Amino acid sequence: MDAMIQVRDLRKTYRMGDIDVPALRGVSFDIRRGEFVAIMGPSGSGKSTLMNLLGCLDTPSGGQYLLDGLPVDQLDRNLLAAVRNRKIGFVFQQFNLLARQTALENVALPLVYLGGVPAEERMARAREMLELVGLGDRMQHHPKELSGGQQQRVAIARALITRPALLLADEPTGNLDSHSSTEIMALFEELNQQGITVVLVTHEADIAAHARRVLMVHDGLLDRDAPTQQRSLNGPAPAADRERPRRRPSIVRRPSFASKRRSLSTTQG
Repeated sequence: MDAMIQVRDLRKTYRMGDIDVPALRGVSFDIRRGEFVAIMGPSGSGKSTLMNLLGCLDTPSGGQYLLDGLPVDQLDRNLLAAVRNRKIGFVFQQFNLLARQTALENVALPLVYLGGVPAEERMARAREMLELVGLGDRMQHHPKELSGGQQQRVAIARALITRPALLLADEPTGNLDSHSSTEIMALFEELNQQGITVVLVTHEADIAAHARRVLMVHDGLLDRDAPTQQRSLNGPAPAADRERPRRRPSIVRRPSFASKRRSLSTTQG
């Protein structure tokens, strides 16, 4: 199996004064390269802790975590940061855009932190990412000039600019209306169909239904791991047992979400 994520008996315990509080109590699963997986669970179930561990934002208390073959649980803080910057793209509920920066500048920012990328290339790649998410005409707008859905698309473009192997989304539609949520989920589906591994945390069953598989976490344990009846917005999902290509296609070489929407509008008109 071509695994992007391999988790074995993963544990996380927090120290609260004199008390040990177990957030994860031994979770094991694999996520294949190119899968679209939702993580669900009630408040306090451990799903956010699990997302933080998968995103290399925290370290486990025990167990094993391999990300694209790298033993994350054995890496020091500096190596964790390097893995996080190069292999993972993050999308958050709150967008986390810089108010004084344009959409273009916000998207280019991760390449500044990555280092070694000339300014001209940073801007060129940022433009490509904004075109990809359908915001080619909003590049010079500031966050306050954009709708919630547009801000989230800027955040997705920012997450993609480093060409990550894994896209992690934490409640990505939590601050959006139903129309914007539908557009964002269609974009996630398109990115997944291009070969990007997508893992999202959500408490909404209708959002999780867009994934091909759901991991249900309860009381720090994996309660259920099951495929979904995927409600695709971009056509039928590929068969679950279809072998994925080992080389991920370029996310900027495929027809963009924006071009698909323009084509649809022309047809309907």
